[in-house]
Amino acid sequence: MSMLVNVILTVQILTALGMIGLILIQHGKGADMGAAFGSGSSGSLFGASGSANFLSRTTAVLAAVFFVCTLALAYFGNARPASTGSVLETPAAVVPVAPDAGSAAAIPGNAAPGAVAAPAAAQAASEASPIPAK
Repeated sequence: MSMLVNVILTVQILTALGMIGLILIQHGKGADMGAAFGSGSSGSLFGASGSANFLSRTTAVLAAVFFVCTLALAYFGNARPASTGSVLETPAAVVPVAPDAGSAAAIPGNAAPGAVAAPAAAQAASEASPIPAK
């Protein structure tokens, strides 16, 4: 499914760039007035009026391809995976409960007022200190 979406997206981007190029190449309706005074394109590759018809038809085909790609991307973007039921019907996740006995003592700063620190912790703190104890 992802590969198909990537292909459709690539086609849509190329179609958009092609449409931009073709629209910028086309002459406006005011350009026909210049053809009456000798600056026409009768010697061009497509003939006197063939260029306008070719560019217009190609732009219309690219616009149709762009429209179809947009609809396909919208369809695949809203497609949801098949589910068996409602979210409310699924069982709740079980969260393990921590034991209450040592949980408060394990958090620093939660010791009871007036409580003495553990002797092992005091000894480790004095060994880590660079100042020798007297």
